[in-house]
Amino acid sequence: MRLSKYFLLITTFVFSLAFPLHSRAQSVFLGNFNQKVFSSQLPSDLDLKVGDTNYTLSRSEISSWLNDQTKLVYNANYHSEIENTDFCSYKKIPVCQLFFSEKDQNHIQKISVLNVNQDLIKQFVKDLARQANNDPQNAKLEIKNAKVSIFKLSRPGIQLDKNKSILAIKNYLTAKNHPAILKLPYQKIKPEISTSSINNLGITSLIGEGKSNFVGSPSNRVHNIKVSTHRFNGVLIKPKEDFSFVKVLGAVDKDHGYLPELVIKHNKTEPEFGGGICQVSTTAFRAAINSGLEITARASHAYPVSYYNPQGMDATVYIPRPDLRFINNTLGYILIQTKIEGTELIFDFYGTDDGRKINIIGPKILERNSDGSMKATFTQQVFDKNGKLIRKDIFNSKYASPSKYPHPGATTVLTKKPKDWSKKQWEAYKKTH
Repeated sequence: MRLSKYFLLITTFVFSLAFPLHSRAQSVFLGNFNQKVFSSQLPSDLDLKVGDTNYTLSRSEISSWLNDQTKLVYNANYHSEIENTDFCSYKKIPVCQLFFSEKDQNHIQKISVLNVNQDLIKQFVKDLARQANNDPQNAKLEIKNAKVSIFKLSRPGIQLDKNKSILAIKNYLTAKNHPAILKLPYQKIKPEISTSSINNLGITSLIGEGKSNFVGSPSNRVHNIKVSTHRFNGVLIKPKEDFSFVKVLGAVDKDHGYLPELVIKHNKTEPEFGGGICQVSTTAFRAAINSGLEITARASHAYPVSYYNPQGMDATVYIPRPDLRFINNTLGYILIQTKIEGTELIFDFYGTDDGRKINIIGPKILERNSDGSMKATFTQQVFDKNGKLIRKDIFNSKYASPSKYPHPGATTVLTKKPKDWSKKQWEAYKKTH
């Protein structure tokens, strides 16, 4: 009984190795015909439809997934025409001859089979998903004549179902008919702010405003301010959201419309795409402060910059950090509206008026040194509708000397009177520099 059991196990093992119809690798068996014949049955171009968008899959690309294989298989109804019938030597299975008689070897058939590489299908679908996937687009609003109106409709997002798409392509290839259009499965992702939900956002009044002036800015800096400001106009911040300036800003490079301008980086001031964006982050920071929002991330500049007067109320940003972040702690959504009037940049925050009152103490210069370094501070006090203080935040800024961050081609600025200079010479120098 034990011998019969082992005999059955060994026989099953040998036949599973000796007579496979297709490879156990990541492939799909397409049938007993070659690549050329199969490819001729396909449409010249296969349209893969994902939602309302079509993506073309060419016959040549499908053919590159295919490979012909020659196999020897046992067929009791077939009389072998193979000159060398030593099947066991071909298969190189040591125990094959114990179970496979010479008579059986006269029924060995040579066939051509066609396989499609499943790994290549997976890679194709992965690449297709990068093209087809789209994030949902929230409705964007603006205030006109004291009334909220839509200027950009919402749009659902699309996410390709990769596993089901792989299966759909495999089923397409193994089917008898090959139509020219194949619909791939996907999911729709709803936007957080739909066009139809605008009336429920609670945007009823101006809750805070921030201003800054970029007078004297070079043309490239003005251009970058306008490009980055546009990114924030119409943005909605949902209740309790921790808003990230860097996230909304997105990529800052030539491809996104920015020009080279001075930025503070690596202990020097040098040109880089997007110089001037801190004018925008500083203005947004002031709007958040004046709206009574809770600031969760803010950094002052390395040294005092005249564009951000009064000093102590600036906010520097650089991708990925430092970032400017604040929480929408109001009862409803906040709508950001931006505008430029002359050289003045303005951020208006519209939302739900919950009766809060905001008191800003400062900014105040705590220390000012001859080398241009200084310290500043201001305090944000937020009171509820009953006059009760609900939050008090102090913002301290420490600025180094501008001489530590030299501009391109700039000469070193003296921070200490040379011994051989008179007091009059030193006072004249300080006034100039």
